[in-house]
Amino acid sequence: MEKNAQPTFVLVRPQMGENIGAAARAMWNFGLDRMRIVDPRDGWPNQRAVALASGAGRLLDQAMVTEDLAGALSETTYVFATTARQRGLTKPVFTPERAMALAAEKIAAGQHVAVLFGPERAGLENDDVARANAIITVPVNPEFFSLNLAQCVLLTAYEWQRQIAELEHERVDMAKTDWATGEEMEHLAAHYEDQLQDAGFFFPEAKAQGMKMNLRNLWSRMPLTRADVQMLHGIMRQMVRWKNKSEKERT
Repeated sequence: MEKNAQPTFVLVRPQMGENIGAAARAMWNFGLDRMRIVDPRDGWPNQRAVALASGAGRLLDQAMVTEDLAGALSETTYVFATTARQRGLTKPVFTPERAMALAAEKIAAGQHVAVLFGPERAGLENDDVARANAIITVPVNPEFFSLNLAQCVLLTAYEWQRQIAELEHERVDMAKTDWATGEEMEHLAAHYEDQLQDAGFFFPEAKAQGMKMNLRNLWSRMPLTRADVQMLHGIMRQMVRWKNKSEKERT
């Protein structure tokens, strides 16, 4: 998919400039910059929107502002409407994840996809939803399903990013070190086993082998770095030095 291929987010009759700015910021967090604004209540441009947009102000500068929804959708070929309420309209209903997967498929095929977001107070009207091909509903708490405009934009933009980006779902940030090698782990295990043997830890004799096995198993379950191994060696060496120093002081 081309870098600039993306859905258009349409804010329908937004009421507060702050929410428009926050929505722009949420979009830009995930690389989306195609915003259209339909009949904003407080007019346009709006300085409060600019203030809340922070580093995403260019989205507002480039946003298309229209008097009605039909004008905002003049070039679109597939439209999603976000709503938490049942509308009595026969339409497919998707989660944000599935909707953005479908959006990615359609955009890759050359279609122009839009997502509608309603005004803060009551959301989209049925006449707005009737213009959409499908509905997006976020699976939220049924006893409290109200989402802020920017929150809904953020959720949808995040799901779009998940569909198109090669995400690294889990990683460990290494702080100037590498993972310990098998040889280093073997030396660490032998060091502790030898010192604990001298300290009489493996007692009674009948349980000693099982205790040593458990200790080895403990090391193998720990994802240690080379820095961790060096520190653990140092801890044991210092404990032995302290023990020897204490014995000399007593004699």
